[in-house]
Amino acid sequence: MTKARDLTLYTDSSPNGFKITIALEELELPYTLKHVHIEHGEHRRPDFLKLNPHGRIPVLVDAASGITLFESAAILLYLAQKTGRLLPTEPSAHWSAITWLMFHSSSMGPLLGQRVHFEMFDSTSNPAAIARYRQLTEAAFATLDHHLAHHHWLAGIEYSIADIATFGWMHIARIVQFDFLSYRHLSAWHERMARRPAVQRGIAVPTPATGP
Repeated sequence: MTKARDLTLYTDSSPNGFKITIALEELELPYTLKHVHIEHGEHRRPDFLKLNPHGRIPVLVDAASGITLFESAAILLYLAQKTGRLLPTEPSAHWSAITWLMFHSSSMGPLLGQRVHFEMFDSTSNPAAIARYRQLTEAAFATLDHHLAHHHWLAGIEYSIADIATFGWMHIARIVQFDFLSYRHLSAWHERMARRPAVQRGIAVPTPATGP
């Protein structure tokens, strides 16, 4: 049994952090929260860089196993394996969940992160970069929408870590008003996710995200 002192999560209010707080809430695993205030540069301090030399959140430390992980997809896979939950066991659904988790890691999260930067935080307007990342993220939205037209959850009938990972960034997309309402299946999936009590708890930790 996992004890409260076994799992320590280092995180901030960000899409990558929300993936892990949602998963921990869904799994009802006790954990100790360490709020890494990125705006104060705490992710660049030597003690944090010992946990993740790349200086990014989230980081999960499992004292019981002696394992420290960074990268949200790796942490989600670890938690699913540790508990035997949130990852289907039937082979087709199992690999579908992993495929969509990898799709998120390669074709959604990084692109949405760049779009947020260029549209909202870049001090110099860069229309070419904005147009490129809008095109790429809209293509990802369309791919998800097409898939969700035929599947209740990303892996099929079973809710999984693929849904949690994807929601982390779609939640932020909605907050910063990247409109995806025209993708009705993706929008319906987003609403299903947002109604889950564990998701609601997860996006409030350590503090809710806010818009521009």
